[in-house]
Amino acid sequence: MRPRHTVLPMTQSDGDLDSLVRKRIRALRLARGWSLEELAGRAGLSQSTLSRIENGQRRLALDSLVTLARALDTTLDQLVETAADDVVSSPVIDSARGQMRWPVKADPGMTVIRQRLTEPPPASPSRMRAHPGREWLVVLSGTALLLLGNRRFRIETHQAAEFPTMLPHAIGAEGGPCEVLGIFDRDARRSHQRPDGGGDKGRA
Repeated sequence: MRPRHTVLPMTQSDGDLDSLVRKRIRALRLARGWSLEELAGRAGLSQSTLSRIENGQRRLALDSLVTLARALDTTLDQLVETAADDVVSSPVIDSARGQMRWPVKADPGMTVIRQRLTEPPPASPSRMRAHPGREWLVVLSGTALLLLGNRRFRIETHQAAEFPTMLPHAIGAEGGPCEVLGIFDRDARRSHQRPDGGGDKGRA
């Protein structure tokens, strides 16, 4: 008796989602440099079955998609998620702080800020800050100077930094203005919005 397969339920037009999932499977396979035979072996499927799945000659079954997602090191939700319509977004302008902010859709708690720094970081350790959260920094132009505890780091154009914000830290420009793109999680952003945060100037 042949096993029964649960067919993937479609939430938008069958053709659109069906085609998207098949293209995603093939693209993930090719990105890893795997042949049909290699992915089929990893997923416990026959090569002909996988070929028919990719080519649209076999209906998408939930059990097959679960094993394929696992073999491709992704999740079923990511494999079958619908395409986003809002690919392009505009920044939110904060005139008071002289900033542009981009919400990160992958995590509503994260914020992206582009900022032009003109002053060096504060020399006084008392003006360095420590707080919960995570921060990432990319220098778009110029050179930034990051003070982290007792250490100093020069971050050149196109270089990035990720640092533990529980260490006292501050950042500013070195040798002239610089532009930075900062990414803050919810806790870090909340800390920078407090009244004692200095409006993110001489950003810490």
